[in-house]
Amino acid sequence: MTTQVRSGVPAHFSGHETFPLRQIWLKKVFNRADPSGKILKTAFADADAIAKFGVGKNMVASMKHWALACGILEEDGSDGFQVNELAAEILRDDGLDPYAENPATAWLVHWQLAGRCIRSTTWYWLFNHVSAPMFSRADLEDTLNDYAWKLDPKHRLSKMTISRDLEVCIRSYAPRMAGGSPEDFAEPLLGELGLLQEVYKGHYAFRRGPKSSLHEGVFAYALIDFWNRFASGQSSLAFETIAYEEGSPGRVFKLDEESIAQKLIALSDFTGRKLEWTDSGGLRQVHRKELSKEDIKNLIRHAYD
Repeated sequence: MTTQVRSGVPAHFSGHETFPLRQIWLKKVFNRADPSGKILKTAFADADAIAKFGVGKNMVASMKHWALACGILEEDGSDGFQVNELAAEILRDDGLDPYAENPATAWLVHWQLAGRCIRSTTWYWLFNHVSAPMFSRADLEDTLNDYAWKLDPKHRLSKMTISRDLEVCIRSYAPRMAGGSPEDFAEPLLGELGLLQEVYKGHYAFRRGPKSSLHEGVFAYALIDFWNRFASGQSSLAFETIAYEEGSPGRVFKLDEESIAQKLIALSDFTGRKLEWTDSGGLRQVHRKELSKEDIKNLIRHAYD
């Protein structure tokens, strides 16, 4: 099912084959690239794909989905994919975090899924549109169905597709407490972020407030990414926009106002005053000077120092 969301990115409610993203999968996909960073589409479909990836056929398809959804791979013509330049810097053997063990990698993945909405419409919807203090999957299914319908009234997804996508999304952050199969506890990459907790069986709540493992470099990267898409021509951005706008770091990272303010205040020194927080006459905002691509990459590099 493909529709259009607000940002114009095609929306997806499937592709993961019901497997949450695992810690080692992005590295396994990256390792299939040739020295130029190219991976042929046949690498995921060949008879030897199962042996080379070391997982079953459905998991191979899931790994490809997650690599695309997380921005590790980008479409490159009709026959293949290209590894994203920043992803290569993180995942190569001598890279910043080849085995996705640093929390910065998990936060970047979360931002891609819930902030940028690449093949991850349910992730975006959950973190930007759900405000209930506590919820179950059943509580959300009808609302998510309505959201999917509004994206494109001409196409109707089955309720089963919506339900499965929502279950995988929730399990990505809050693996089942008990009674699940060993697959449910196999290193879910996003589980370590502490964004979602199972309060009691089948009922969940966001953990709002400070996020000690969210590095200023990742926060700054997300802020610039959001800024470029939401208000690219503006040299300043209001605190309320950063905290509450759909797709903003405040919403996607589930930060409270004090936590956001602390992150923003720290940006001036961290970015060499290219991002600067001001609070004058009750007007709280961030000003920016031009940041080069290298400046933006350095934000990420510092997150791994």
